[in-house]
Amino acid sequence: MKEKKFEKAISQYKTPFYFFDTDILKEQIQKIRAAIGTDVELCYAMKANPFLIKDLEELIDSFEVCSPGEFHICERAAIRMDKIVMSGVYKSEDDLHYALKEYGNQILYTVESLSHWNILEAYANSQQLPIKVLLRLTSGNQFGMDETLLRQIIKETMDKPESRAYIDIEGIQFFSGTQKKVSEKLKKELAMLDKLCLALEEEYGFTVKKLEYGPGLPICYFEEEQNEEDAMLSSLAEALRVMTYNGKISLEMGRFIAAPCGFFVTSIVDTKNNKGQNYCIVDGGMHHINYYGQMLAMKKPPILHWNQEDGDLKEWTVCGSLCTVNDVLVKQYPFHGLVTGDKLIFEKTGAYSVTEGISLFLSRELPQVLLYSEKDNLRQARGNYPTDVLNYFLQP
Repeated sequence: MKEKKFEKAISQYKTPFYFFDTDILKEQIQKIRAAIGTDVELCYAMKANPFLIKDLEELIDSFEVCSPGEFHICERAAIRMDKIVMSGVYKSEDDLHYALKEYGNQILYTVESLSHWNILEAYANSQQLPIKVLLRLTSGNQFGMDETLLRQIIKETMDKPESRAYIDIEGIQFFSGTQKKVSEKLKKELAMLDKLCLALEEEYGFTVKKLEYGPGLPICYFEEEQNEEDAMLSSLAEALRVMTYNGKISLEMGRFIAAPCGFFVTSIVDTKNNKGQNYCIVDGGMHHINYYGQMLAMKKPPILHWNQEDGDLKEWTVCGSLCTVNDVLVKQYPFHGLVTGDKLIFEKTGAYSVTEGISLFLSRELPQVLLYSEKDNLRQARGNYPTDVLNYFLQP
């Protein structure tokens, strides 16, 4: 019974808390690799859940790091720097200089603008430090560079290689969005990238050694949805197989890797009936859970009812602990014999919920974070953390 693994956590730790099952995490990686093959690399976008990086270090090929804070987390976790792809739309000169000075060419740097290129090129040349970069191609938003600029940088590099002696363009990075549920979009994007790589070779003699692509595979969160996860993974694998590009491909994934391993455990602290509607109040809330695509709490995510007793089946609206009418987690959810003190376990919360919520609102504590595996049992990654100290002046 899958609920069994929660017994110790619920008995020892106060709710609310996140529970990340690293056995499920490993199974998801195995599933992805079985579909795409051993020649394709996996890059984990750590913004999805930074608490998983150490457990993933030997399972994936690289980590996409998009902020100074994420980079410092990798330092504290002693992640190998040759696994770091330093990405992000805003990389300050100070942040880049720090990484370049401390770790040099161990890191793969992304270029999202001409200013990024200029900073990296100037430092590499002044220090005579060889570095490797990926040029990010925009999908039509604020990220990356227009194809015209990307081509210009490559052309100038190929025309005057002596002026770029210390900066090596490894290849191209491309990502266009998340939760894609139409396989044709994947096929079109990969066909476009395939064509671009060929054109760069033919027109400039430039070989794209590495292509980092974010497929944005979907996680199906709600009972009302048709589960497209396996079908989209298969479509991605097939689209990769028909490419003529023969360099190294790296697939950047965050949500698709992390979401299945996560559970959010919260206690029912009150129940009431207002004007014919059953409400239960939990000690967690909208500041802790984020299901992509949820609309006005109408869609039903998978929820385990812990301590369920025999009783009438009733529909309940589950509301969080925040003093706002928006703190509704799900409406009209059917539960048997639900009473105050029961626990609700929200599934598929391994990606973004732990970092993306409005966690400072109303100065409530940050939930604990627990990691679990059958081998290691429970590990506490973070205790309850007060946020009131962040929302008012420090003591004099």
